[in-house]
Amino acid sequence: MKIFKPTTPGRRGMTRATLTKVTASEPFKKLTKGRQRAVGRNSQGRITTRHKGGGHKRLYRDIDFLFNKKDIPAKVETIEYDPNRSAFIALVLYADGERRYVLLPQSLKVGDTVIVSEKAPLKPGNRLRIKNIPVGTFVYNVEIKPEGGAKLARSAGNYAEVIGLDGGYTLLKMPSTEVRKVLENSWASIGEVSNEEHKLVNIGKAGRNRWLGKRPTVRGAAMNAVDHPYGGGEGKSGRGRRRAVSKWGKPTGKGQKTRTPKKYSNSLIVRRRKVGKKR
Repeated sequence: MKIFKPTTPGRRGMTRATLTKVTASEPFKKLTKGRQRAVGRNSQGRITTRHKGGGHKRLYRDIDFLFNKKDIPAKVETIEYDPNRSAFIALVLYADGERRYVLLPQSLKVGDTVIVSEKAPLKPGNRLRIKNIPVGTFVYNVEIKPEGGAKLARSAGNYAEVIGLDGGYTLLKMPSTEVRKVLENSWASIGEVSNEEHKLVNIGKAGRNRWLGKRPTVRGAAMNAVDHPYGGGEGKSGRGRRRAVSKWGKPTGKGQKTRTPKKYSNSLIVRRRKVGKKR
């Protein structure tokens, strides 16, 4: 971690992840594009996700999550910071001359070689079918459906652990502690996602969150009764109800179950995630 000197009140205690791994300051232009952020609005312009808006302008890096170049080795050319995600990214050069951006795993360095193959060796960055990965291995960039693109374990420092096989499925322990089944023909990459220090970052001041596109969050108890279930009352008052709820009266956090009852993946969940303070 880089710890800033307390030259101002906002700097006191402020930290950021170290960028010593980063080897390039400018992205590869052919793999970038402009992108208008929705800032929490739907197609009608109405707010569907609160507390989003503003933020620094970003150039989008086109990351390869499909990995459809099989059995062609690729060499890591540069390691870069990506403002659109918490992990670092790597620019890889395939043997056929094509360049792509991929998520960088821990311990992968410039000059290392990675490959997507069913017979790939078990080393960080290599990608193979999850049925060929031994129990106890940490994986990231996991597919839910074969050839459907990486969907699981993509944030900084995250990984899923292979804990068993079960009749055409592989059992994975997710970063949330949930245990779920994934089709054995799905692909996954070996290792853990880079920038594990991301969770230790101390933002330091309100303005830094505004740079990230995060707008202020108002407590429900500070609102009027018409605006929130916790609102109203004389002076400071408790929420006045047993269960924690959102602005719309739906259960939220504090160990309550909030999963959608008819979610498509319910049949694939072997063990629910642990929630609350005891997690």
